[in-house]
Amino acid sequence: MADIQLGCHTVRSHGAKLARLHMYDWIILLLLAVLDGLLNIIEPFHRFVGRDMMTDLSYPLKGNTIPFWAVPLVAILLPWAIFVGIYFKKKNVYDLHHGILGILYSVLITAVITDAIKDGVGRPRPDFFWRCFPDGKPNYDNITTDVICHGEKSIIKEGHKSFPSGHSSWSFAGLGFLTWYLAGKLAAFDRKGHIAKLCMVFLPLLVASLVAVSRVDDYWHHWQDVFAGSIIGLTVSSFCYLQFFPYPFDADGIWPHAYFQQLAETQSNGIANSYDTRPTAIEPIDEGYDAIALRDSSLILDTMESGRR
Repeated sequence: MADIQLGCHTVRSHGAKLARLHMYDWIILLLLAVLDGLLNIIEPFHRFVGRDMMTDLSYPLKGNTIPFWAVPLVAILLPWAIFVGIYFKKKNVYDLHHGILGILYSVLITAVITDAIKDGVGRPRPDFFWRCFPDGKPNYDNITTDVICHGEKSIIKEGHKSFPSGHSSWSFAGLGFLTWYLAGKLAAFDRKGHIAKLCMVFLPLLVASLVAVSRVDDYWHHWQDVFAGSIIGLTVSSFCYLQFFPYPFDADGIWPHAYFQQLAETQSNGIANSYDTRPTAIEPIDEGYDAIALRDSSLILDTMESGRR
């Protein structure tokens, strides 16, 4: 089935129609982006942080090995480049559209879930001490022993967003989707035993894992934050991929569901047209057997037959 070609369905010929068909999906996507922006504006829950807890929260305040702006490049733009490359080779607008839409949904749903949990949990980062007391002079409440921070407000606010890791969830949301996509395109589970295909399929997961590990190395996250973020991203990416594409081990795993739906519709219309141009009738013929014969009922042949009579 995957080898059957639908024809030249390009961005120019069918792109606008496909976008209109999924207009509400794009609108919801924009709403998710706005919602995630609001979640980053509101103040997170400030969990109690006592003097005795500072032992695990006094790691040095460092920069990011993977800066914030680099995460969308790795999780979104890199897969997009692969989608576009395959489109220019195969001219399948359904694959391009659903790949882009699917990975955006994967990342934005993951972002909303991650940031909502961050704001609700308010877990302090491993470097919280230096965010709270940048001069190294701690100050605690005499009764509750809770911290009384005198650092910069924006840095302190960010210090209450440790769980789960956004770098990890975003990376696994985008690169996890790409892993599913490559598994389908390369027919990694065709039972022919080509290990090289699996190596290519797992490469995005390796990149995502390195991004996640960097968050622990930079002392921006505890290992539990990274683990939870990775699970969230990978889970959401799996749901989003399977919303648009078949399982990679399926016989039709190479293209999205919409491609094969359009293919089936085109073939059914072609069959209907062939019947309309030359209808046939099934008539029983009594030849001593329960036989059924096909007689062409076109007007041309009927005229020829009547002329012979």
